[in-house]
Amino acid sequence: MRPWIVLAPLLIAGCSGSYEPPRLTEKQTGELERALAGKVAGEKTSCVSRPSQATLTAISGSVLLYRVNGRLVYRNDLIGSCPGLTRGDTLIIKSWGSQYCRGDIATSADLPSGMVTGSCALGDFTPYRTPGK
Repeated sequence: MRPWIVLAPLLIAGCSGSYEPPRLTEKQTGELERALAGKVAGEKTSCVSRPSQATLTAISGSVLLYRVNGRLVYRNDLIGSCPGLTRGDTLIIKSWGSQYCRGDIATSADLPSGMVTGSCALGDFTPYRTPGK
């Protein structure tokens, strides 16, 4: 009997259904809450500009924060997961043009060893802004 015949139904079953991102740990939840404290969520957008002063921070292998300035932070829930990010691996995003967009492919990598530790894609960006006074 050919092994691929036995494995085919398992592979197909693994691709069906919906993806549920891993839950955040208590520590990750606290870090996310502190980063977004005092800010109000806006409407999701599929692309954001990439200003040179912006920073990207991994909260978990499935949640990123893209800090544009002190008043504006975007939350990005990745499509899939780059689990290496929880160990401090580097996120490498393949994007075209001057924006990050939903669907841009990202990989996490351990740079000293050269090993790829995960593959994911950017999701929608939810802006969090400090309200004006």
